[in-house]
Amino acid sequence: MFKKHNQFLTSIFFISDLLIISISWILAYYIRFSEFILTAFPYNLINRKYIFLMIIASIIWTFVFKNMGLYKQRRVLSVFSETFEVLKASIYAILILVSMTYFLRKDEFSRLVFFYFFSISFFLISLERLFIRELLRYFRTKGYNIRTVLIVGAGNLGVRTLEKIKENPWTGLKVVGFIDDHKPLGGLAQGEKIIGRIKDVRTIIKDHGIDQILIALPIQYYTRLAYIMDCLRDETVTVRVVPDIYQAMTLNASIENFEGMPMINLTDTPLYGWSTVLKRMFDIFFSLFAILILSPLLLFIACTIKLTSKGPIIFKQHRYGLDGCEIKVYKFRSMNVCEDGEKVPQAKKDDSRITPFGAFLRRTSLDEIPQFFNVLQGRMSIVGPRPHAVAHNEEYRKIVSSYMLRHKVKPGITGWAQVNGWRGETDTLDKMEKRVEHDLYYIENWSIWLDLKIMWLTVWKGLVNKNAY
Repeated sequence: MFKKHNQFLTSIFFISDLLIISISWILAYYIRFSEFILTAFPYNLINRKYIFLMIIASIIWTFVFKNMGLYKQRRVLSVFSETFEVLKASIYAILILVSMTYFLRKDEFSRLVFFYFFSISFFLISLERLFIRELLRYFRTKGYNIRTVLIVGAGNLGVRTLEKIKENPWTGLKVVGFIDDHKPLGGLAQGEKIIGRIKDVRTIIKDHGIDQILIALPIQYYTRLAYIMDCLRDETVTVRVVPDIYQAMTLNASIENFEGMPMINLTDTPLYGWSTVLKRMFDIFFSLFAILILSPLLLFIACTIKLTSKGPIIFKQHRYGLDGCEIKVYKFRSMNVCEDGEKVPQAKKDDSRITPFGAFLRRTSLDEIPQFFNVLQGRMSIVGPRPHAVAHNEEYRKIVSSYMLRHKVKPGITGWAQVNGWRGETDTLDKMEKRVEHDLYYIENWSIWLDLKIMWLTVWKGLVNKNAY
């Protein structure tokens, strides 16, 4: 429903951004080459190579803005927060644009044009968004584009529905109250009154000028649906049902249309289509680059392991990968044992199984380097939930809610949980729950920008960790 309300506003922002980007580029070019243009007028208003780059800039800006959520209508942000979001997206976009000019080395582009363009476009886009939002607020305070809503059911589901509407005031939906057969009349639910019973729905529609009805009944009262629809058969209001399956929706829940039959996804992966291709291409490129750069270090560590302790250089352990399928994960051996089976004790502080050189490898995360080969094989990703030993998976899937949903994406060398401090020994249930919570947050909010952020944080605060034994 919110998507339908959002389409028009999204189109306004998208078209406005394209116009502003084009105008900003032309202004930047004119400011930089004003003297030349005046002498050449009207034969050379703008150089062709700059026109080509303007088209590229328009594509990059809209792509980055879309992927950073600037075309999604979230709950109302402050002016400062909105401007900061535009600034971040503009910085990413200009970096991509400047990087692309490296491949056009036969053409020289003025750095001042880029600087002027960035400054002008950032200022105008920030101003545009502020203007449009204030204009919409003004119209709605005057009563334009407002839709009055009646919610059937004042229970937990009805209250959640009301909260979502209040969190998204840009939709122009105004709740006039609830009707419920099991709550006292005149009572309040999240600040809104219970104004009648289901049998009074037609009278309430007439008295309050209702435009839309949202049926948010608990699943045990679904037998009332037929009665409600019978009461509304002669009414012109829009009727929608909010399904009482919210508690079951755990990961990327959505509704699909299967040949005219609606299907509700309770759990699904966010990575499909071009998102999968983009993440895989990124993994291949970065893992090849890392292996090439780190090859001398790989050789040094391998020789040191061989010379300082008995056993194989590479430790291969069975872990769960995508969709819970078993994979072999590579690590530099850091212990004097190679444990992999039904019972695998976690490494603890001062663990006697860890070799002196192995302790250094684990503390600095260098033992994880061979997993770049797992990434090349397609078994893992650079960023994703860290894989656990099969024995640990079987233990925690029984006691941690939604634990196995971590495997809706490929496991990673680093992850959101790790850069937030939830790595190392999970000697308490609370630690594992926090790790799972962060992993599910990553899956729900995945983007290539989040992957880059996690990689950056890994370099600065995730490689060396006091919890890594």
